[in-house]
Amino acid sequence: MANQEDNAQSLARTVLYQLGVELKARFTSFGGWEMPVQFSGISREHEAVRNAAGMFDISHMGKFTLQGKNLISQLQSLVPSDLSRLQPGQAQYTVLLNPQGGIIDDIIVYYQGEDTTGTQRAFIIVNAATTSKDKAWLLQHLEPNEVQFQDLSPEKALIAVQGPKAIKYLQPLVQQDLQAIKVFGHLEATVLGKPGFIARTGYTGEDGFEVMVDPDVALELWQSLHNNGVIPCGLGARDTLRLEAALALYGQDIDDTTTPLEAGLGWLVHLDTKGDFIGRAVLEQQKVAGVQRRLVGLQTQGRNIARHGYQILSTGKVVGEVTSGTLSPTLGYPIALGYVPTKLATVGQPLEVEIRGKAYPAVVVKRPFYRSKNRVAN
Repeated sequence: MANQEDNAQSLARTVLYQLGVELKARFTSFGGWEMPVQFSGISREHEAVRNAAGMFDISHMGKFTLQGKNLISQLQSLVPSDLSRLQPGQAQYTVLLNPQGGIIDDIIVYYQGEDTTGTQRAFIIVNAATTSKDKAWLLQHLEPNEVQFQDLSPEKALIAVQGPKAIKYLQPLVQQDLQAIKVFGHLEATVLGKPGFIARTGYTGEDGFEVMVDPDVALELWQSLHNNGVIPCGLGARDTLRLEAALALYGQDIDDTTTPLEAGLGWLVHLDTKGDFIGRAVLEQQKVAGVQRRLVGLQTQGRNIARHGYQILSTGKVVGEVTSGTLSPTLGYPIALGYVPTKLATVGQPLEVEIRGKAYPAVVVKRPFYRSKNRVAN
């Protein structure tokens, strides 16, 4: 018991932790943080986001602000996506790559524009477990005399309000018109009368917003949303929601040994429109020769759930491994992601998954598994 208490004490806690305790949330260790895994139950929370609105404490994620006269050109060398296309108020989901083309982390770059002196500003949001690694990588590769880097992770809280009714609940608390923000758009906003930052982004496959504010505002925002009927959600529902939308989880579906072309993130790689970047040579080679393996969507039958780490088989031989899997609350059947040889990655390909020592039928299916009818267009 003492060890469990010591472990809990060594984990970081967000400013909203105590509210989670009061709501009797179940907590888990995630990326060095003690985070709520569920409040009222994963199925109920999942359903709230798909049909109405749910809110997530995502304050554990890394938050960096950068500024400099050549900021975008500096960042261009670190990602495969062409950031020069970004207009002020637009964002790009992309990946930091190592020299082998492997993914150091998946990130979102929010470009805020250029002031009268020619100084460009941007926010970057990164994964909680990789915050220190990403910070070190950025500081190592950005020119210190040209880019000012600030880590806002400890100072700012982040709340995701997700679902088709997200605007209905969030708009009364925000001065600016949320309807005017396009998908992957963002702006500096007034939240409960205080300065904040709002982006129309999320990790659920639904419409929604991510709101970055000071800790005292976050507490008031969470309580106001909760009082108005928004369902608090934990990491459990966040995982089932993102998996239905086939959104990659860093450390499981993608990592520093997987390239974006292998992971089905080829749409992030803009070889034709930008210059050199770390890992470019490997991606160019893969583009020409083709990748040896691909991340695929899998569907199994009944309630035979293919979990992370389970082996994928073809004609009795091990050909790959499941990276993520769950019973889809929306679809009612088990879904999974996993890497298989490219020749076995075609939609309709029959495979098997070994579950508790027995092989069960699986089939490669199109991703995403679920596409929301409520998503707004760009």
